[in-house]
Amino acid sequence: MPQLLLELFSEEIPARLQARAAADLQRAITSGLAEAGLETGPARRFFGPRRIALLVDDVPPATPDVVEERRGPRVDAPEKAIAGFLRATGLSLADCDIVKDEKKGAYYVARMEKKGRPTGEVLGELVAETIRTFPWPRSMRWGARRLRWIRPLHGVLCLFDGEVVPVDIEGITSGDVTRGHRFMAPGEITIRSAAEYEAKLHDAFVIADAGRRRETIREQALARANEAGLELIEDDALLAEVTGLAEWPVVLTGQFDAAFLEVPQEVIVTSLRSHQKCFALRDPKTGQLAPRYLLVANLAARDGGQRIIEGNDRVIAARLSDARFFWQQDTKTPLEERVGELDAITFHAKLGSQGARVRRMTKLASAIAPHVGAAAAQAERAARLAKADLVTEMVGEFPELQGLMGRYYALHDGLPADIAEAIADHYRPQGPQDGVPAAPLSMAVALADKIDTLAGFWAAGEKPTGSRDPFALRRAALGVIRIVLENGVRLPLAALLGDAVRMSPAFTGGEEDAAAIVEDLLGFLRERLKVHLRDKGERHDLIDAAFSAAGEGDDLLMLVKRIEALRDFLDTEDGRDLLAGIRRAANILKIEEKKDRRAFGGEPESRLLISGPEKRLASAIRQARANARKAVAAEDFAAAMRALSRLRGPVDEFFDAVTVNADDPTLRENRLRLLSRIRDAAAAVADFTRIEG
Repeated sequence: MPQLLLELFSEEIPARLQARAAADLQRAITSGLAEAGLETGPARRFFGPRRIALLVDDVPPATPDVVEERRGPRVDAPEKAIAGFLRATGLSLADCDIVKDEKKGAYYVARMEKKGRPTGEVLGELVAETIRTFPWPRSMRWGARRLRWIRPLHGVLCLFDGEVVPVDIEGITSGDVTRGHRFMAPGEITIRSAAEYEAKLHDAFVIADAGRRRETIREQALARANEAGLELIEDDALLAEVTGLAEWPVVLTGQFDAAFLEVPQEVIVTSLRSHQKCFALRDPKTGQLAPRYLLVANLAARDGGQRIIEGNDRVIAARLSDARFFWQQDTKTPLEERVGELDAITFHAKLGSQGARVRRMTKLASAIAPHVGAAAAQAERAARLAKADLVTEMVGEFPELQGLMGRYYALHDGLPADIAEAIADHYRPQGPQDGVPAAPLSMAVALADKIDTLAGFWAAGEKPTGSRDPFALRRAALGVIRIVLENGVRLPLAALLGDAVRMSPAFTGGEEDAAAIVEDLLGFLRERLKVHLRDKGERHDLIDAAFSAAGEGDDLLMLVKRIEALRDFLDTEDGRDLLAGIRRAANILKIEEKKDRRAFGGEPESRLLISGPEKRLASAIRQARANARKAVAAEDFAAAMRALSRLRGPVDEFFDAVTVNADDPTLRENRLRLLSRIRDAAAAVADFTRIEG
């Protein structure tokens, strides 16, 4: 079947926007074709510095014919009504069918056949509309045109089945022409079919497929590093960016003065990446940074890239000179002396300065320290210094190095290594793939930072709403959760959050107001914990069952242990059988309580337990309930499950031998009360009614 090839050719598109733009183009065109009734085959998208393109296979040559039915008036309707219907449909009375309905009588039906349209016509309209309404996050106008695009749009290549699809947008007309590499093959290239698109561009020094360009860069980079006897410091984000900067990538090796290596290596790596989009190299024998780097040129130069390398070497030398100057200047002033400068930096209009925030963090870190095995005095000192590097020149130039530079400055000042590590680690985890702090001091400061953030913004009324989370509070909550779970930490979260709320300058209420904010914030943390556990593969029904039984507690670690014990128990035969018995009891109760419009609570009367199975079940419930509650109080959820499992035999015997809905209403109510005791005993561990299967 025919193929569609669409290319939108423009000035340079920012690298970070290319992949999204190509996906948006594919979505707009394929969904538009589908709405027109055209079912297409697979689609491939291409993107690069000057073009986004789409190739769609198996596009039908025309839209399908459609038969439209329109119901008309009754056959005995007034003549004017019938005449109006005929004018609207363009048919005569003889062309209409008569349909008889037992309730509504006979009425006219017009069946109108609508012929399909050539796909080229549909595409012309669709492409023009797509270009006019393209969802660039930012766009510009140029010349006298009203059209907006990310950069000036120069051409539209649109071929369907080898023929040009006419498109005209404010003087930009479609054709079968594109252009190759800006410098190496700047002339026009005629594309006669979709099948030759990639090959002709490749001959003109353009690798159209971004995946191939990415792999080309990576393979060349590894080869250049190997030739130099060095190891590439891989950087996926940088690789993605340079893939969007070069149509014909050529990896070259440059170098800088080894004297710059006195600067922390993260600074050099960041400078290379941020300023020149270059990859750093290290010596595999020592693991230390090497005074060499890799750059990605966008052409194959006649001199082998020597002038490109020399130019980059000069720029990088200047950048690293600045970095060395920042390092030398920053190390002249100890971190301790910089803390006072934080009062001049606003953290948030409602939450005061960074200095005020650090003072709150200091108190919180001291309170958290005993719970994570850290010394309170050391936690206070680490928290006090945690933000001091924000006023250094290096962090001013490279904000992404905050915390890490604090560690280097702390070590330079002769501070203990654990304090230096706590300064570096207190921002972690910064994403789902980032590790969590594991050292006691680091945990104390990291938790203080995140708890102050959450409590402060909650007190200020700046909670996340829908997809909006400008202060990354979901990430802060997940950070607290991961630190607690991955380190097995027991925290009195409610008390700590209460202290943090009351310390917040945004909080002006009383104790009841503070308690309400804390409960709302704990609910947010519990919801984020549910999401985290589901993402890790835990069953949603087990999560709901455990959370329901745990109530409104603030011990996140115990919630997870309860879920794990429940999951392990239900994997056993006893667990599955007990679940069936408990659910049977709960279902009967639910039906009867709904029928009687009341709950059957309270202890059953012993004198009304007339059969052996009833008496044995009542005794087993008392024993299981007592043992389960004792085990839960001791936080031994596995033991609590085992205690409940002893109900299996008595429950089975009861249902086999006893009729719950007895004719005697007194016996019926007593037996329903007995079933409610089963439900109550199980509820100490989990809400088994929420478990599926």
